[in-house]
Amino acid sequence: MKYRFFIASFVCSVFIHQLSFAQKNVIKGLVIDEQYKQPIEYASISLITKNDSTIISGKITDRKGIFSVEIKDTGSFIIKIFFIGFKPYYYDIISGSNYQKIDLGTIPLIPATNLLSNVTVSTTTIYNQNKIDKQSFKASQFETAKGGTAIDLLKNLPSVTVNGQGEISIRGSSGFLVLIDGKPVVTDAATALGQLPANLIENIELITAPSAKYDPDGKGGIINVITKKGTTSGLGIIANIQGGLPSTTNYNNKEKPVRFGADLTINIKQKKWDVAISGNYLRNDVNGRREGDVFTKNFTNNTITRFPSSGERSFDKYNYGTRTSIIFTPDKFNTFSFGFYLGKRFQARRADILYNNSTSNLTTNAIIRELIYFNSNIQTKEGSFTLGNFDYTHTFKNKSSLSTSILYERSNLFGNTLNQNLVYPQMNQIFQEVYNPYSNPITGYRAKIDFTTFIGTAKLETGYQFRQDNQDGLFDYTVTPATSQPDARRFRGSAKAINSINGLYAQLSGKEKKLQYAMGLRYEYAERTLNLSYESNAHYLSLSNLFPSLNLLYTINNNLNYKIGYSKRIQRTNNFELNPIPEREHSETLEQGDPDLLPQFIDLAEIGVNHSFKKGTLFATLYFQNIKNPIQRVNSVYADTILNRLFTNAERAQLFGLEIGTTLKPKSWWNWYVGANLYHYAIDGKVNILDVVKTVSNASWVYSINTNCNFNLGKNWSTQLTINYTSNKPTALGEDSRFFVPTSSLKKSFSNGKYSVGFQWQNMNLGFMNANQQRITTSGNDFYTTTNYIYETDVLLLNFSINLNKITLKTKMPVSEIGEKEF
Repeated sequence: MKYRFFIASFVCSVFIHQLSFAQKNVIKGLVIDEQYKQPIEYASISLITKNDSTIISGKITDRKGIFSVEIKDTGSFIIKIFFIGFKPYYYDIISGSNYQKIDLGTIPLIPATNLLSNVTVSTTTIYNQNKIDKQSFKASQFETAKGGTAIDLLKNLPSVTVNGQGEISIRGSSGFLVLIDGKPVVTDAATALGQLPANLIENIELITAPSAKYDPDGKGGIINVITKKGTTSGLGIIANIQGGLPSTTNYNNKEKPVRFGADLTINIKQKKWDVAISGNYLRNDVNGRREGDVFTKNFTNNTITRFPSSGERSFDKYNYGTRTSIIFTPDKFNTFSFGFYLGKRFQARRADILYNNSTSNLTTNAIIRELIYFNSNIQTKEGSFTLGNFDYTHTFKNKSSLSTSILYERSNLFGNTLNQNLVYPQMNQIFQEVYNPYSNPITGYRAKIDFTTFIGTAKLETGYQFRQDNQDGLFDYTVTPATSQPDARRFRGSAKAINSINGLYAQLSGKEKKLQYAMGLRYEYAERTLNLSYESNAHYLSLSNLFPSLNLLYTINNNLNYKIGYSKRIQRTNNFELNPIPEREHSETLEQGDPDLLPQFIDLAEIGVNHSFKKGTLFATLYFQNIKNPIQRVNSVYADTILNRLFTNAERAQLFGLEIGTTLKPKSWWNWYVGANLYHYAIDGKVNILDVVKTVSNASWVYSINTNCNFNLGKNWSTQLTINYTSNKPTALGEDSRFFVPTSSLKKSFSNGKYSVGFQWQNMNLGFMNANQQRITTSGNDFYTTTNYIYETDVLLLNFSINLNKITLKTKMPVSEIGEKEF
């Protein structure tokens, strides 16, 4: 009987709420950015009495920029709409005793004059916003990234660094969750973002203290990529073509790099239908070299083996795909969305390395034997991706909403690594060949349901989500001529993994006078099962965890606010990190994972200030990360001339730092953005390296600077200089050296911006700056290894762009959700 009483009470309360709501006057509207025609989330809505300026009610806009304010009293009032960085908007209201429903329609907020330049040069304007839980950046401001991928955009943002290996870090953390148009992408971040053309991106959001409504994955927070939007009506077309030349530096590589690409987006919006189709192709080869120095010590035999090396390290890379988005809105209460994606990605890495091996007596250093040989190493990775998603949202008359989402993906991943050791200098005889082919298809599912309602002036969001991915990997290993290898059976076999997660969340957000808040709690139960063909028992892990979050934003005045945030996060293991079947990555290197690797748990906390002034903006944020079970990539000695590179957990790590970003406009023709990050990273505790327990302790200060200067040269000419710099960075067993990349661009626009031609000078070096190279060093009691990766410099690219539509409304383009983990 209790449950019947509960249901009856609930129905009655809903009826009473609806009845009381009907007796109040209601004012609603949509708040957008006047220049970019985008909805503004978390804009402040205040209801002020006209006679004494008392604030009697307040609301904030939702994610779509929509607000609804109730007026319980009669009289004259003023509606004030404000968001930092924009001019306030005021509207007079007279409320009577009879029910009124006043629709203010679309309200454009005008950016403050000290933030933006004239519209005619907006393509070179640095434009960003700081909100309660995120920083938002316009992609169009980074001309040097045009024709590239999402990674080329990201590396310009404050606290984001991209090293020589293409690994992305936010505030020093390499793990983070990627969203595309708000949808999670459970893939390797560099792989997912490396497949998305920069030309198709509108905004990038950095969510550094995410709330409970988001997946808790990612120790560094969340990157949300907002793709280009559709037309107001009719037909819209966006197209880009690019081509590039080889580097001006000769790296003596076997092939010259090929660089060209194109992308096209067609959007048709008519009445209830919004259809967008896009396609892209990008060929972006990279030439370069690597120089290494390694030694291993064999204390049993009292020997030291040195194998310095140098040679080619180049990549042939291409990807192409097509995306389709169909949005059907039969009425203002219902929206249906369908998405399809087909894509292909290919990468072939060539590492042709000359080795000078020598073994000496450890005590006397007398040479025992020497061998010079040439290793031809080619590694290929391919992936074809197919996915489809369906979304439905129903909005109730009281502005509550219910939404569902279903996604399915099939990713067919395969490749191989071929190592051939040749006699030198003749190089016409192979004395050893090692071949590692694999196939690794992944099938993934995701389903969720979310409900949003309002409790007074606060917004309550709740939801449930289920996700699962299944991996069916098959790995082989052959050595010619055959050798006696006692552990050869573990070098081949199958690895079948199942990951499933059930999640529930609730979040309350709103505004009380000058204070905005968002607080939430998420619960997740996760299971991970890994079956290996050469073991009878499965590796199993189950987790039951709570993930709380809290974000506060206090507004002092129109130009100043403070924020504080906390979020509990998890960095889950991917299948590559778990797979213990070794791969002969190079002649000198084996790579393998740990099937019992634990996920990382992270406490994120931050406190910051945002300030606007006459000639620009400034934000500063202090942040802290406490990391349990940090995953580290370490080395150990497998044989005298082979290092084993593997993943393991350390006990703990801590990171604290200061992030600063400023946008300045010293002159009407000059915009300057500087983002800087300084942090201290410390890792210590015990690590288990193939059942050998070692103690690690390493700490250091790290800093990075990303700066971007834009100059309007007049007559629709503009130029830009970008510099990305990262200092030395500690790792569990060593250090990564500094990484420095300057790039410049020159652009000419035609026909009011409908057409443009851009020239880029990437990785500027000028023969003396040591740009675009990075040294990776690790060491232990019985080994030392250092490798300098040298990539192409002084690369020239030409871009041509067409934009034949006025962009205003969102079309969500689907992207890979679960595949590419092993790419």
